[in-house]
Order: sequence, then C-alpha cells, then structure tokens
Amino acid sequence: MEISELGEFGLIDRLTKNIKIKNKETAYGVGDDCAVLEYPDKEVLVTSDMLMEGIHFDLTYMDMEHLGYKSAMVNISDVFAMNGTPKQMIVNIALGKRFKVEDMEEFYKGLEAACGKWDIDIVGGDTSPSYTGLAISITCIGEADKADIVYRNGANETDLVCVTGDLGAAYMGLQLLERENSVYYGQINDLRKKIQEAEKSGDTRKEHQLRTELSSMDGFQPDFSGKEYLVQRQLQPEARGDMIKKLRDAGIKPTAMMDISDGLSSELHHICQQSHCGCRIYEKEIPIDYQTAVMAEELNMNVTTCALNGGEDYELLFTVSIGDHEKISAIEGVKQIGYITKEELGVKLVTRDDNEFDLPAQGWNPLKSNT
Repeated sequence: MEISELGEFGLIDRLTKNIKIKNKETAYGVGDDCAVLEYPDKEVLVTSDMLMEGIHFDLTYMDMEHLGYKSAMVNISDVFAMNGTPKQMIVNIALGKRFKVEDMEEFYKGLEAACGKWDIDIVGGDTSPSYTGLAISITCIGEADKADIVYRNGANETDLVCVTGDLGAAYMGLQLLERENSVYYGQINDLRKKIQEAEKSGDTRKEHQLRTELSSMDGFQPDFSGKEYLVQRQLQPEARGDMIKKLRDAGIKPTAMMDISDGLSSELHHICQQSHCGCRIYEKEIPIDYQTAVMAEELNMNVTTCALNGGEDYELLFTVSIGDHEKISAIEGVKQIGYITKEELGVKLVTRDDNEFDLPAQGWNPLKSNT
C-alpha cells in the first residue's frame, strides 16, 4: 500500500493503534499534541539518537524489522548506561516515496519488540517526507533515583575497569555483511555487463542463458553458518539491562559508566577525560568471542584492534571501587580489564607480551575529517 493512500495521520494511527500503555508514569501517550508524563519523585533521563541511511545502516542487507529493533535498542542502551530504567520512547521518521505502508509496519514490529522487552511505552513522534533516504530520530525517556544515577565523571584512582559481554563481534558482523553484499552486487553487475555484450553480438541463446542466471539471483541468501552470532550482534544488538539488574542485586553501584557504541578505546577516553584520570588496560583481559577471532583471522585483521575500535557492541563499560572486587568477580558476564590510574599516566594498553603503549581513541567518529 502506498503511504500516500493513508496520509501522515492515517499512517500514524495504523502504526500505533494497538500500542498499550505499560507505565504509570505515562499519563497520556499517542493521540494529542503532546504526551503527558508524570514523575513526582524521580530524576528524568532523556537521550536521543539519529540514524541516517547510508551512514548508520544499509537497507541492502538490513531489513526493516531489524532496523526498528536496533533503532530502539541503541537508545535504550543509553538509559541503562546511566543506571536508569527506560520508560517511554518518541519516534521520528523521514522517509522517501519508495517505502510502502508494509515497510513501516515491519519497522514498527521490530520497534515494539525491543520496547516490549523492557516495558517501554511508545508515546509519540513525527513523520516527514525525505528526498535523501530514510532518517530515524528516536528519543528515549527514563527514570532513576537521584542517588542511583551513574555519570561518566566518577571514576577514581585504583577503581577497577570492567566490561560486560564480549567485544568486536558487531564490527566483525558488519565486515561479513558488507563483504557478502559486495560479492552479490559484483556478480549482478558482471552478469548485466555480459548480457549487454551478448545483446550487441546478437547471441540470443547466450543472452537468454545469462538472463536466466540473473533471475536466479533474486532472493539469494549467503551462507552464514558458523557466523550467526556475528550477524546477530550487528543486526540485533541487545541493551544490557540484564547486567544492570545483576549489579543492583549484588549491591554494586559503578563509579562511572557508559555503553560501548563507538568502540572501547573511545569510550575509555571519554571516562578518563571526564573523570580526570588515566587507566591501564590489559589486552589479554579483553573478552573476545571465538567467532570474532576466527572472522578476524579470515579477513586478515587484528582481533584486538577490532575489539578496541569496532563499536556497536552496546556492552557496558564501567568502573567500580576496588573494594567491590569479590562481588564483581562473582558476576557471570563481567570481565575486569584494567584499573584507573592518575591522570598524568594517560590511557595505556598493556599488550600480551607486557609492552605498554598509549591507547589512542580510534573508535568510530562519523563527523571527523578524513583529510
């Protein structure tokens, strides 16, 4: 169905008519000029992310449902990174004429699946036409007690530096998807070129054979056997609210925390800059999944570099007091990778052979000049 058949408000009504309010703080959701939220005794957390087609996602290998899921999770992750609880979400979309109503229904299917996992209310947003591809802007609203909020600026000397999960898998998934995408379109372009050559030469038999081969490429699915985890980490990341719960249950409040969206190296620099400290990180302690290591070897890439700079893992990087060492050690899925030092000692990486180097912030930075 063409979106023009419904219009803006018809589309919004179709996408949001079955949304049910889950949180008592959501006094009024979709349907008026504003949503109404009521937080009498809590601090309100607000975060927003913009995702642009061609920069943050590629629809040649990412379907709309996965895009909706990921768009929500990257915002949800920010609220968890403040030690908060996500409650509401506002969704703004700019889309071109090539998108149909069914495309947006798939997008909202993924969006609602992500929000449903953490009982988040979708309370409004806006839609707009676009001449430059799909653009998505999402705002997530959360809550926390004032005493529970964790900022990036609270790390102290001798604090332990920890991460959840494993690192580098999302980046390896991206490399895998882009490689298969390049191979697929390379084959398509090669066949089209051969068809043109057959047309010019008048070889109708060869032309028919090539067109049949080109037609058989429709619906082509690459074989990701043994690499499913990498693809999932790229297309369907998970905000680590489960680890926030484990920390709370263990009676641990991090001294500083953020999610790993742009890469571990960059996030370490953010915490150290804002906390006015340095750190020593041990290469051998950085958690890396087996599939990540195998894929890096296959692509002739340094796996540690991928884990440090790849980004989009959406794991949590945090520091805790050294007195919480035993508690942290008992939590499955958390790895101590180093410790906080004095600011003048800088951000250092200790390699597997015990050499120490400055660790530059080389994570993803879309606005940095390449010149």
